[in-house]
Amino acid sequence: METYKVAFSSVLMMLVRVVVMMGLVIRMPTTIEACFGGGGNSGGGSLRVDAYQSSCPDAEAIIFSWVVRAVSDDPRMAASLLRLHFHDCFVNGCDASVLLDDTEMFVGEKTAAPNANSLRGFDVIDSIKSELESVCPQTVSCADILAILARDSVLLSGGPGWEVQLGRRDSLTASKAAANNNIPGPNSDVATLVTKFQDVGLTLNDMIALSGAHTIGKAKCSTFSSSLIQGIGSGGDGGGDSFGSDAPPALNLDFLSSLQHLCLESGNATLVSLDLMTPATFDNQYYINLISGEGLLPSDNALVAGGNAASVITREIVEGYANDPFIFFQDFKTSMLKMGSLKPLTGNNGQIRRNCRSIN
Repeated sequence: METYKVAFSSVLMMLVRVVVMMGLVIRMPTTIEACFGGGGNSGGGSLRVDAYQSSCPDAEAIIFSWVVRAVSDDPRMAASLLRLHFHDCFVNGCDASVLLDDTEMFVGEKTAAPNANSLRGFDVIDSIKSELESVCPQTVSCADILAILARDSVLLSGGPGWEVQLGRRDSLTASKAAANNNIPGPNSDVATLVTKFQDVGLTLNDMIALSGAHTIGKAKCSTFSSSLIQGIGSGGDGGGDSFGSDAPPALNLDFLSSLQHLCLESGNATLVSLDLMTPATFDNQYYINLISGEGLLPSDNALVAGGNAASVITREIVEGYANDPFIFFQDFKTSMLKMGSLKPLTGNNGQIRRNCRSIN
């Protein structure tokens, strides 16, 4: 049995490498500094693709196998695991602070408004970490697990692959206040989105490319119903005229009517696919939907609505991605690597947690 496990792990690792390279058009530089100059690296070390080549060579294969299992059991989990990496990196950098449970010393980020009753997949990470600890004790950080999970979730959904820069260490604390303040909300306008992304070191183009993650996953009616479904009486027929001037100008009124019926009839906890056309496939359909007025979240529709200068620029980028999925994939990979390099703990900073939910 042990021989079989070793052989399977080796084959799976080869599969990971082949699939990743199929998703790459050009090979990424070995270290993150070569891509982005190393700005924000707070630990005196560097991120590199071969960080576990000697210390835990099967790490990526183990993680990939768990993602395959999780997404097979629940296709929505791909979006959930990808989202964890976003919500981690936007709060004091990519340090796995989002995974910490509350303690007597601090209140964690899980109960922050953008995360509470929303983030999921923690049990998948627990399982991954448990196996990694049995194979390579205190070697693979929880922050790196999140980064690899994000890549694998995109790959398994039909999206691009990239070589994940590794070598992050885990934080010793978390910040509910920073999570509440830093993570963009579903009702954000363009100005707010740009500010939130720029505050962590990401550009307007990064913001639009990374928003493409909404090509997979679901959102509760409560995250968009108050802004999109307004001015409609309970006795309304849901027709286009019912929305009047309250409807955001970018929205397709038939689409808005269908949301109104679904959410009013089923309740605010009802889950709706962010992309109704190809809900489980990572593609550029999200941008096509925005152009046709069928974006789900107000923050999505803001990218193509409005008449200010920023909105004109964002719409042009959205149209470019809608017309050319290759450009979107390339920009998404670049922005994911850039986001993944935000203020990583390296060198002697932080620690390698034994359990992703608590410090050692």
